[in-house]
Amino acid sequence: MARRLPARVYWVRRAFVLVVLALVVTLVVVLVRAITGGSDDNGAVPPQPLTTTTEPPPSPSTSPTSTLPGGITDCPAGDLALTVVADAPTFAAGVSPTFTLTITNKGATSCLVDAGDTHRSVVLTSGTDRVWSNQDCAPADADPRTLLLAPGMTDTTSLAWNRERSAPGCTAGLPTPGAGTYVATFAVGGAQAAPAPFVLG
Repeated sequence: MARRLPARVYWVRRAFVLVVLALVVTLVVVLVRAITGGSDDNGAVPPQPLTTTTEPPPSPSTSPTSTLPGGITDCPAGDLALTVVADAPTFAAGVSPTFTLTITNKGATSCLVDAGDTHRSVVLTSGTDRVWSNQDCAPADADPRTLLLAPGMTDTTSLAWNRERSAPGCTAGLPTPGAGTYVATFAVGGAQAAPAPFVLG
């Protein structure tokens, strides 16, 4: 019959087995973490760094410019219909005559016309006497007034005359026009309006 070993020996053996078992469990845990890429004690995947995507700014919308579409040219004289009308048949003494000027594109396409004082001509005459013109005292560098006229479009402006005589070069000290019948003419872009008579009282 085998002799029974002391109790201390059994406790030592049991402790050794427990230590070996703990080492095996630890080794298994380490291997599992290495295979799965690692996790915290709760099995949660570690937070990943945030990545931001920068969207390119939207392209700015094209701002309207003063550049005209290609192909638009100056209005042919034959496509322009002009009128000049005195706002009253007779202007009493001391009243400045006023006129309404219109430019109409009677052509089939849009076109350009400069209606600034350098290019439009309003002349007042009495018989053979040239009395006044808007161009006589207009500055040489007057700003253009370029009109883009669509087919059938009309531009309307007003003009006032101060009842003073003018001459090319803006000569001063000219005699004042007297009472009588006068005629206004209007031309621009090679086109001419029908003369408009009026009376100074």
